[in-house]
Amino acid sequence: MAQPTPLMPHATASWLVDNTSLSFEQIAEFCGLHILEVQAMADDLASSKYTGRDPVHSGELTHQEIERGQADPEYRLKMQRAPVDVSRTKGPRYTPVSKRQDKPDGINWIIRNHPEISDAQIGKLIGTTRNTINAIRERTHWNIQNIQPKDPVTLGLCSQRELDAAVARAAKRVAPSETEEETAPVDQRDDRERLIEELRAERDAAAKAAVEAAQEAEAEAWLVAKRAAEVGEKA
Repeated sequence: MAQPTPLMPHATASWLVDNTSLSFEQIAEFCGLHILEVQAMADDLASSKYTGRDPVHSGELTHQEIERGQADPEYRLKMQRAPVDVSRTKGPRYTPVSKRQDKPDGINWIIRNHPEISDAQIGKLIGTTRNTINAIRERTHWNIQNIQPKDPVTLGLCSQRELDAAVARAAKRVAPSETEEETAPVDQRDDRERLIEELRAERDAAAKAAVEAAQEAEAEAWLVAKRAAEVGEKA
């Protein structure tokens, strides 16, 4: 099983670059990053500047483990304690300030491409209000002329898994139940087959009755002819 990575890999890598003599390869492998990303941090070429995060303070590494790595460039650092997943509390989704201007575009995209998703779901997914959603839907938003539909996943407003889950829940809510979909065709087929059987039975009964009637008529005609012949012989 792959070793877990630090809770904040880039910030941890930045701290290790500034505070240890570990090789870029050791840092990259421990943090789950590409070695070129670590190199860029060391050379101040990274597009984003990260505030270092001390993995010793967080319990993910120990001083002894770092010393082993510094003494042996081939040594691979071992996570001392895996980071604890932080579950999001109830309430509106937090969106970084830099992403908030993208919310209307993401909302517009969902309204256009997934109208089955409810306003409550959109609000939870994007972290917005019903008033904003309604304003964009009714095209009364103050900035409606500049709002363009853009995938919220691409914008970083939600994950693909969260969007897929919302679409699945919405589809399940508006679609007919599987039982109805499966039983309706079967019931229709049964009714059709039953009607055909009834018509076939009626046809067979009518044919049988016609044959019996013809036989009776033939027998009666024979009796009449016989009686007529007997009468002629007596005369």
